[in-house]
Order: sequence, then structure tokens, then C-alpha cells
Amino acid sequence: MERLSCGSVSRQPGPQLGIEDRRTRVRAMADMWATITSERGALAEDLANLSSTEWATPSLCADWTVQQALAHMTSTAHISPPLFLLGLAGSGFNFEKFSRKGIERWRGDDPAQTLRNFREVQQSRKHPPGPSTTWLGETIVHAEDIRRPLGIAHTYPADAVRQVLDFYKGSNAIIGTKRRIEGVTLRSTDTDWTHGSGPEVQGPLLSLLLAGTGRKLVLDDLTGEGVTVLRSRR
Repeated sequence: MERLSCGSVSRQPGPQLGIEDRRTRVRAMADMWATITSERGALAEDLANLSSTEWATPSLCADWTVQQALAHMTSTAHISPPLFLLGLAGSGFNFEKFSRKGIERWRGDDPAQTLRNFREVQQSRKHPPGPSTTWLGETIVHAEDIRRPLGIAHTYPADAVRQVLDFYKGSNAIIGTKRRIEGVTLRSTDTDWTHGSGPEVQGPLLSLLLAGTGRKLVLDDLTGEGVTVLRSRR
């Protein structure tokens, strides 16, 4: 399954942390949620004056319109780990069906209601089970799934984009980034970040992140012999 956040990754128990490590983790979590809250608000503002035609624009998520992608983000912000497990079981453990139910519930009767529903979860800290960085990734990547087809440019915090890409590059769970970028060198042209070996793929860090999650549209932002390799992969 290539669509982001239609499923979840089980959290693995980590090592025991000392007091300072715990404090550092608490501060990092607080910073992450502040970023998520800010980015949700910025996205809502960007979508405030869309026409009905723009709301019906296909997003970068296959089979989802812009409106449906936003409703999915709202749905995810309502889900706790217990609700996720109950909902998934109620959908026959079918991730696609589970996601569709969430979209239908939070889409509302019209785009205005979809946007109101999204605004109401701006401060939410609910989330499905999974590593914490995936919650940040959900916010950034799905926001681009919505903005890019609409031609809306947005600058994300570079540290947040780097954090998400550093996590995804080592994971095949749900998104398959590790497999997708294997055998190529990713090199950011707007920050000091490089990963991998093999034919190079160069471009903005955000575009490298989106390419790693399978968004083929952004490959036009990238250069280098490794782009052909990425185009050949799902």
C-alpha cells in the first residue's frame, strides 16, 4: 500500500531512558506537536477560499480529491490507538475500507464543512499507533498532496522535513521508502543532507521526501541519473 497513513506501524519497545533523556524526549515531542499545530493552521488558511472546482481537484493520493485528502487528515487526528484497532477490526482489517469510512465521516456535506472539521482538530494530539515521526510526516506529506495539485507553494520548517525523511529512509513499513530509494544517492540542493550510494538524485529536500513516499509528480523537480531509477519504482 503506497498511500500514506492508511495504516499504522506498531510501536516497538525502546531502551530504558534516564531522566535527562526523558526530558529531551518530552521537549522534542512538544516541539513536534507545535509544528503539527502550526502546519495544520497554515493549510487551513491556504484552503479557505477554494472554489468548488478546486476542492474536486485530484490530490497526489491516488483516488482522493483535495477534499477527501483533507477529510482523511481530519479523520487521523480523531483516532487514538484503541479507536484505530476497533475501527480496523470493524472494517475487516482492510486498510482501504477503514480509510474510506473515516473520509466519509469527516468530509461533511460540502467543502465548507470539510474545512470546519479540519480546523476543529488543529490542536488535536490524538493519533493512530506508530512511531511519533509518522504523525509529523502525515501532516507534511498530505499537506503537499493537497497543495501541489492546486499550485500552492508553502515553506515547511527544514528541520521537520529532515526529521521525517531521516525516519522514512530507513523504513519499508506502509510507505516503502527504504526499498524505493535503495541503490541511489539522494542529495539535497537546499540544505546539507545526503543519503545512499549509487546514481545521484538531486533536488530540494521536500521533493526528495515526496519522491521517497512515491509521489511521482515531484520527480520533475529532481535531476540526476538516479531519477530514472525512481521513475521505474512504485
